[in-house]
Amino acid sequence: MDEKPLHPLAAAREALGLNRVQFAERIQAAAKRRGLPNTRVRKWEVDGVEPDDLSQEYIAEALEVDAPGPASAPWPHWLPGAGGRVRSHGGVVELGSTTTVPALREALQATMDHSRRVVVSAISSTALLGLAGAWAHAEPHSPASKRDRIAPLAPGDDLLTSLEQATNMFTSQPTEARQHTAHVLNALLTSVSDLLEGGHHRGEARKRLHVLAAKLSQELGWHRFDTYRHEEAARYWIGGLHSAHALGDSDLGAGILSDLAYQASWRNRPDIAAHILRRALTRTRHPAAQSLLQLRLARALAVRGERGATLRALAAADHLLGAPCADPVPDWCKWMSTADLAVDSGQALLDLGDTRRAHQLIREGQAALPPARIKTYGVFQIYQARSYLELGEPEQAAAAATEALDLALRIGAPRCVQLVRELTPRFGHFPTAEGVPELLARTAA
Repeated sequence: MDEKPLHPLAAAREALGLNRVQFAERIQAAAKRRGLPNTRVRKWEVDGVEPDDLSQEYIAEALEVDAPGPASAPWPHWLPGAGGRVRSHGGVVELGSTTTVPALREALQATMDHSRRVVVSAISSTALLGLAGAWAHAEPHSPASKRDRIAPLAPGDDLLTSLEQATNMFTSQPTEARQHTAHVLNALLTSVSDLLEGGHHRGEARKRLHVLAAKLSQELGWHRFDTYRHEEAARYWIGGLHSAHALGDSDLGAGILSDLAYQASWRNRPDIAAHILRRALTRTRHPAAQSLLQLRLARALAVRGERGATLRALAAADHLLGAPCADPVPDWCKWMSTADLAVDSGQALLDLGDTRRAHQLIREGQAALPPARIKTYGVFQIYQARSYLELGEPEQAAAAATEALDLALRIGAPRCVQLVRELTPRFGHFPTAEGVPELLARTAA
């Protein structure tokens, strides 16, 4: 017998990591605050009873999303992940068949708001969890109709080819040059969004547009992340996720979710990161993609102190990297190498307290890193500095941190500068060690 589909309320609840009892407690707390009697959750999820308007307000409060209003979709379609252009408390466009352009427009609008010094609204953790849960439960995107598959390219395909060439050129610039290309990438994404919205391209041409949208969104997301514009970064990645969903590319979607998880880890939200990564892993197919996600999961679990789970994730990442596969490695994770595996494994072990083994792995990985990946080298240098501090060697730590700081300032990477600054309190324990006073003076400026 086929399993009964998960009710949208149950999916939204599970996306928050809540069982039915915990969710009922939230509902009861919402009712108690209004001096009203408790109600049951089971009748909505299992029996299919439609909650009245007041109960729907309780549900929205428990899910930490906006309460449904007159313009909202009817029950249960307003719930996070239930489909349609529904916004959660964090303002996230839910996945759907026609939601790519609205999601891309939100990212572009956020950048415009920033340039006008308008505060860009934050995306809540609840919204991210809901999005990851909706993606994990989403049906594979339906293939294009026969008409679309055989449709000729729309007039102006030369423009599409030019957009592809420009995108490839500006997303492959040396690291030092990328700080100057964001405006060009934004203009390219605007053009791609306009063409998608126009709807004139079908079949293969429309697929090419979605590929461009995903690639540009990922690149712009990382640029915003590196410059500490986190809300914009998340919105670009969410736009890219919608494009990946439209393409039916589950590996690409998982990779973009893992970028959001990496950001969550960076912002000291390892629980959110681990939850998103576990959702992403349910639909990842290529071994290289799985390896990267397992490595990022290990980093989040290590911060949480989960030794056994961390070591299992590291072992999985090691086993999967380079595993044979008939399909080519996805473009978004081609950079993943044994150097990344070694350094991030070392960083995870450092969080678990295995200092000497961590230091060895970080040094080995750093030595194996290709020279072209200069920003990654800078990040690895900061990890190296941290491991030297753990070993009680402040002189070597100061030298590594100073090199990383110089590099970050040269290539325009504020995120790396901030990483160095976060280490400075620990250098305060060695105020007279060689190189330390100079480093402290520079990071205090």
